[in-house]
Amino acid sequence: MIRIKPFRAIRPPRDKAYLVATRSYLTYSEEELDDKLNNNPYTFLHVINPEGARHLSFGKPRYQMVKKRFEDFSRDQTFIRDEEENFYLYRQVKEGNEYIGLIAAVSVEDYFEGRIKKHEKTLTPREKMFTDYLEVTGFNAEPVLLTYKDDLRLDQIFARYIAERAEYEFTSTDRVLHQLWLIGNREDLTKIQKVFKEQEALYIADGHHRCSSSSLLARRLDKRENKPEGTNHRFFMAFLIGEEQMKVYDFNRLVKGFNGLSPQEFLEGLQKDFLIDLKGEHVYKPEKLHEISLYIKGQWYKLVPRTGSFDPGHPVEHLDTQIISKKILKPLLGIQNIKTDQRVGFLPGTEGLEGLKKKVNSGAYDLAFALFPVSMEQIKEVADTGKTMPPKSTYIEPKLRSGLTIYKIL
Repeated sequence: MIRIKPFRAIRPPRDKAYLVATRSYLTYSEEELDDKLNNNPYTFLHVINPEGARHLSFGKPRYQMVKKRFEDFSRDQTFIRDEEENFYLYRQVKEGNEYIGLIAAVSVEDYFEGRIKKHEKTLTPREKMFTDYLEVTGFNAEPVLLTYKDDLRLDQIFARYIAERAEYEFTSTDRVLHQLWLIGNREDLTKIQKVFKEQEALYIADGHHRCSSSSLLARRLDKRENKPEGTNHRFFMAFLIGEEQMKVYDFNRLVKGFNGLSPQEFLEGLQKDFLIDLKGEHVYKPEKLHEISLYIKGQWYKLVPRTGSFDPGHPVEHLDTQIISKKILKPLLGIQNIKTDQRVGFLPGTEGLEGLKKKVNSGAYDLAFALFPVSMEQIKEVADTGKTMPPKSTYIEPKLRSGLTIYKIL
């Protein structure tokens, strides 16, 4: 049983939504940040990167500045809180792909009780940092991306609203269409909640640390004598999308240096665990699971793991990201931890194999590995068995904008 509820979003008025909404600030270069902050007084970047705080280390003084800027935006009505509780239907169209789902408040108990399932490990320091941030600021501004088993009843409800005029409709500068509708009809709210009560589980697609930190904050606050009034802190904002709509891209690897080996010695070392096929100068893209593309010295190679080099029945050991780590990165290139080793880089499949080639040809890296994308079935298998994938195994669309809907925790 999955518990979700409608909420009173804090959000920009219709005429300012396109100006307020932003990508994650981590995706902007310093130059882009300066341009946005200097030329758009409404961008949500002013809230999450307040003046004077950009070079301030993460901690309560910085979080308090974020809270103040959020209050400033509310005071001048760049943000307005809805009078009634709603679910928020969001649609995104990007490069021919359509994503339609529901923004709702989801219970932290479903996370603690294992009905919201994860496939990545969370890091304790980051959990604490995000938990402290949420406690000081008191709001969720970017939904956790959760996926559910598709249900025709939801599709039918959504279709009725999509046929009407959207509350928001704009195209961002990266050519992505964004639309938002309010679902406030009591009968529809009840029907939607009933459908999710019948769902056995949700799966985290993106936002593992945001989900964990929201849940940990609820536990922290519940232990205090002066607990917050109401139950808002026991929920977090999420974007719920049917799993058939999910677009899972490959997350490819780049490496600097050969760990003292010559390129030829490296290729010879691969022969123990891989069948190697030279593909030449033309870009080679893996066509199925257990085909790995290697780019080195202007040449593309097809690598196929030899039978017996991995456990095909294990939910993690048969993943290509794990095979690369165990059979190439660690033994041949001396990379023990891809999260911390500065020789390793990552490039999402949205950048294409030409992006990998460019990185190597520029001299920034010496070799690149392109992988076949992990499937939704593999993600669920890992999550259902309580395992976790290697870091940067998936790059999942859609990527949501911050500031379109804000959930008030405190």
